[in-house]
Amino acid sequence: MKVSYESVAVSSRIRLARNFMDYPFPDRLLKSPHAREQASEIVRTINEELNALEEFELYDVGTLTEERAAYLVERNLISRDLVRHSAISAALITPDESISVMINEEDHIREQYFMRGYDLDKAYERITGIDDVISESIPFAFDKEFGYLTACPTNLGTGMRASVMMFLPAVSRRGLMKRIVPELNRLGLTVRGTSGEGSGAEGDLYQVSNEVTLGFTETEILAAVDKAVKLLVEFELRERERMKAEEGVGLRDRVMRAYGILANCCLLGMKEFMELAADLKLGFVLGYLRSEKEPEEMLSELDERITALRPANIDRLNGRTLSETEQYIYRAEQVNRIMRRMKIIV
Repeated sequence: MKVSYESVAVSSRIRLARNFMDYPFPDRLLKSPHAREQASEIVRTINEELNALEEFELYDVGTLTEERAAYLVERNLISRDLVRHSAISAALITPDESISVMINEEDHIREQYFMRGYDLDKAYERITGIDDVISESIPFAFDKEFGYLTACPTNLGTGMRASVMMFLPAVSRRGLMKRIVPELNRLGLTVRGTSGEGSGAEGDLYQVSNEVTLGFTETEILAAVDKAVKLLVEFELRERERMKAEEGVGLRDRVMRAYGILANCCLLGMKEFMELAADLKLGFVLGYLRSEKEPEEMLSELDERITALRPANIDRLNGRTLSETEQYIYRAEQVNRIMRRMKIIV
């Protein structure tokens, strides 16, 4: 069985931080007597320019319900900081949710492009096209020495974060992350959890990205992250084979138990779901479980289901706020159905 890079490097993201020359940065803008007027000017201009390019849906964060805002945060389309700036903030999101432009978060704009699989160059090309359109309508704050000016000093320079979400069950479970993280830090890279800075790793998923942007070109940042990702992919694939050889039937038993629980449970919490789904995904990439689809397709489908079955997503699907027990029941029922549809061969 051939397992590709996409069984380890599961998704790519490029994020650009920008501010506008003639407006106070968002934290200062909030204190301005003209905050709403200036914020509306920024939102209106960006909305007009981007919708002339392609279809974007505009979200006025100040008018979002708490449930709707939580849904967008869970899908990483907006941030909690954007919600905290709800008096002046907005977001523009494409229908397929591949592009999110947050307005008046920490910076005036945070442009993000997400894609399944591993292709940072494609992600970079896509988001810089959006960036060029915005820069033509409102001049960016830029300094010849420091590059793009941003609220946080670590974003000075290119203002770019190139990140890759990686499924690292073998490296993580064999206690090797404590060796890898310091080495990546030394190279100017960082490792975070699934929701970015300050978050923990869920389901053996880690986000690898550049730590600083000042003093490096976009090309250099992309090359550094690409090199680290390729080394991690090779390391993880080797460790998977070692794990399989050393743990043998014990590892297979863990995978089969995860499958059995997911296929038959009546109550399922989110944390348990993440842990069991990680075991299930490991079963596919090690060949313990099979389906009509390739292992990478199964991983992608499971990751989509994990996002769809987070609490705010469940509430949105049901059209009301469910109790914790109701959420557990609903999640279990949906996962039972997913297991049947996948036609998994053990």
